[in-house]
Amino acid sequence: MVTYGKRRLLAAFALTTVGAVVLAGCSGGSEPETEDESGPVTLTLTTNSITGGKNSAEADWIADWVIPEFEKAMDAEGKDVTVEFQPQGVDDEDYKTKIALDLQSGKGADIIGMDGIWVGEFAEAGYIKPLSDVGGKAVDDWDGWAQIPDAVQNALSFDGDRYGVPQGADGRVLYYNKDLFAQAGLDEDWAPESWDDILDAARDLKDLDGVTPIQLNAGTAMGEATTMQGLLPMLVGTGEQVYEDGKWIGATDGMEKTLDLYETIYVDEGLGDPVLQQEASGRDTSFQLFAEGKIGILLEGDYFWRSVINPAEGVGTAPMADRDTTVGYAKIPAIEPGDGINDQDYVSMSGGTGRVLNPNSKHAALAWELLAFMNSPEAYEARAAGTLSISPRNDVNEKLLSSDPMLTFVSEEVLPITAYRPGLAAYPQVSVLLQQATLDVATGTSVDDALETYVRGLEGVVGPDAISE
Repeated sequence: MVTYGKRRLLAAFALTTVGAVVLAGCSGGSEPETEDESGPVTLTLTTNSITGGKNSAEADWIADWVIPEFEKAMDAEGKDVTVEFQPQGVDDEDYKTKIALDLQSGKGADIIGMDGIWVGEFAEAGYIKPLSDVGGKAVDDWDGWAQIPDAVQNALSFDGDRYGVPQGADGRVLYYNKDLFAQAGLDEDWAPESWDDILDAARDLKDLDGVTPIQLNAGTAMGEATTMQGLLPMLVGTGEQVYEDGKWIGATDGMEKTLDLYETIYVDEGLGDPVLQQEASGRDTSFQLFAEGKIGILLEGDYFWRSVINPAEGVGTAPMADRDTTVGYAKIPAIEPGDGINDQDYVSMSGGTGRVLNPNSKHAALAWELLAFMNSPEAYEARAAGTLSISPRNDVNEKLLSSDPMLTFVSEEVLPITAYRPGLAAYPQVSVLLQQATLDVATGTSVDDALETYVRGLEGVVGPDAISE
């Protein structure tokens, strides 16, 4: 068993070769030679999934559908191709360390599953290259790109280049309880257009006994859920992003407004529960409270709809039998109409994973054929046979999501306006500092003091010259 400390050490070791890799590239390092593909060819594929364990459905799909169907398609073209799946089922940091070491040493599978948040880090290290640099002209000519919105492609992009193909998509929205809204005299077809609209609804909900008006994730106990389902969606609603133009966000106007919102909710007006934000199981508790009709408004991703309050037997962790009639959902508004990033009225945040081509592959063109095949409509339809979720492709979503209006809503209304976290090595540390800032404010520290502490910590992570003001 690898301990947490050792994992961190291995990760640090894997990513300290940036300079060496970049220098090798600048000094005319040779590209991998492409082997003759006229005879039998073996392609390798690795993802952090394994049958009977982590991400089992993905592993089953690869083993039972992707591999046999692709090999059959290649045989029909007169090509003798075998695909070997190298499944993993480990902690994400262990997996990240393994693929980093493989890529750094010129090894690794031809196609590698990768979390989108790692792409920038691996690209800066020189471990991965833009897809078209590896797979050739066929990459840019692929007709699948026309079906994947630009905002979704950004999940596996860095500095304007595509480094991989996203394998899924998600988006954050505001969930609300229609029954509670009706009791408070609010419109059951709620569509807030500003932060004031959200706060006004929360104030009306406050009059209901035993109801917490709003849950906006805060604090370090919820980890990345605080950043992705709390601070960042509101921050982009001010027109600012956590990383932009080569700098990390400091004590900006947008950060101040976002923390002011936390102060209003958790301190000034008591519209949220500050104690819940400090509990180790606070997020799960908030899910259960919402399902029980004790929280009025909750900011979450479509995962909440699919996997938490899903009434299907054995699916939801906090199932709501009346989910489809009681739970409403709305886009997250900017602080004021037009004030969001890109002058948007509404905003969201998304995460996602995908797959990249190994620049060390000796069969890069053929590996791209496999990657394109894995992202074809037929592949996504086969993948959806087990669990319905949002694919990155518009054509697939139009066909498969018609039975679920909420997922259709996210696909059509939310994904085109979404934003992504920066895939940079410093982001995890910055995220913790952001979480701490929300905790400080939610527990009574002034916004000014919380910002001062945040900026001081940020200087220690990225240096004062990399911080916007």
